[in-house]
Amino acid sequence: MRLARFKTVRGRLLALLVAIALPIACLSAIAAITTYRTVIASIQTFQIRTADDYAVRARVWYRGALRSLLTAAAAVGTSSSRDCDAAAQEILKRVTGYSALHLKMRNGEICSVSLDPHVTSAKLAATAERLSAKPPVRIWAGTELATVRYDDLILDRQRYLAVYAHSNDPEQPAQEALLLADSDLLNKVFDLGESDESLAVALIHRGSGIVTSRGADEGDESWLPALEVVPEVKARWEAASRAGPNRAYAARMVAEPDLYVIASFDNAAERAAQTQFLILLLTPLLTLALLCFVYLRAIDRHCVRWLRGIETAARTRAKLSSARAPIAADMPSDMRSVAEAFNAMVEEEEVRQRKLSNALDDNRFLVRELHHRVKNSLQVVQSYIGLTKRDSRGEARLALADAECRVHVLSAAYRFTLADGEMQPVRVDLFLDDVMTMISNLIRRRDQGLISQIETMSSLSVDRIIPLGFLIVDVVGRALRHGPGLTVTVTAADIDEETIEISIKADREIDHAEPPKLFAGLLTQIAATEVSAPGGRSLGSWRIVHRD
Repeated sequence: MRLARFKTVRGRLLALLVAIALPIACLSAIAAITTYRTVIASIQTFQIRTADDYAVRARVWYRGALRSLLTAAAAVGTSSSRDCDAAAQEILKRVTGYSALHLKMRNGEICSVSLDPHVTSAKLAATAERLSAKPPVRIWAGTELATVRYDDLILDRQRYLAVYAHSNDPEQPAQEALLLADSDLLNKVFDLGESDESLAVALIHRGSGIVTSRGADEGDESWLPALEVVPEVKARWEAASRAGPNRAYAARMVAEPDLYVIASFDNAAERAAQTQFLILLLTPLLTLALLCFVYLRAIDRHCVRWLRGIETAARTRAKLSSARAPIAADMPSDMRSVAEAFNAMVEEEEVRQRKLSNALDDNRFLVRELHHRVKNSLQVVQSYIGLTKRDSRGEARLALADAECRVHVLSAAYRFTLADGEMQPVRVDLFLDDVMTMISNLIRRRDQGLISQIETMSSLSVDRIIPLGFLIVDVVGRALRHGPGLTVTVTAADIDEETIEISIKADREIDHAEPPKLFAGLLTQIAATEVSAPGGRSLGSWRIVHRD
């Protein structure tokens, strides 16, 4: 894991914790899943084995009843015909639970005895004939003693377990034998002592329902599956019971095709396994979450809190010069060292800032003094030019007037930019009005006119306002030399919030000479764009982009 991907200390420490704890949580989750699957498989195996146990008990009882039937048939068959019924009667009396015995000898004689007077020989013969027509039971674990059929039937509202045997051995005296036994005999076979409340098991006869059951009230069939499932050999499934709730079922065939054992479980073991699985699964996750929470609190309290204090002090330095990083007794030594180093740096910076502020104040004073002396010097130069102009005539006087006007541009620019003691942009309208007044006083003749239409509130720096003044003086001065009676109009207006347009026009057409080379340099210094070249009455139009 690349911890550098995380930008904060908390993120990196937490990522390191997760990198350590997550594999442990995954292993715990895998162990929980494995345990859950093992437990569920054990529960299902137990359920199938439970059905197997009851099925084996039922089969053992039926095998025992078959042996008793074959033994009784052999014993009765050796008796004379007149002693047959007596011998059968004696056998029924000695074996508890056997109710009727019907034997058909190979010589055609019939021996039929019943302890129940309602079960007649005719009914026993009909029952034997009906059972003989049904398919025999499959052989159980080896060679069968005879062709056998096991069944469950009701005669005169009394349920009996029927064992029918047909022998093809000519040495056997009885060809067919039928034994009717009380169903309570199987009930005793199903008695395993203390029963589990979650278990209900029964021997089922397809078509007539429960033969005998354990773990459920007699006659209660609500625990049986809503849809009857007869297993081919064995089966396990989960389905809705007749009462509604889902239950787990395991079934095992006892005697084909009608007798089978079905065991039902209320899923309490599965729910306990699921609860155990959830506990085993969630415990490492909850432990990881709790560990992360405690770890985060510890990081915030012992690490991030002090880092935030240093960050807050650093960010508030711009507003509060006395801001310092917090230092406490319980602060970690390395964090305290960083905080002390930060505070020492702040103090050094304050000392340096005070020195720089004092030096800046001194420089500002010197700059103001320098500009003041420059302004005074320009005024002295302007005065000397004015004095010299008085003694001059002709072109010399005009040249000195032009020079005096240009010096005034410099002097006016410095006067406006230092009006409040600090260097600041110059208002274009105020500056141009002053320059136009000076041009009118120094260059304009009495018969000439000079009109200014200044409608702008924009400002320019001193580095741009000075060449603008020179441009106005140059263009207007060259125009006024063309002859008497000429009127020049200077217009300055805002085109938009960032653009000024300056136009100079004469009241009549004049001859336009090529501007001096210095003119292009002035436009570059002003950063002005020529809108229209001189021609006819127009002396030129320029646009200046300014930003406050």
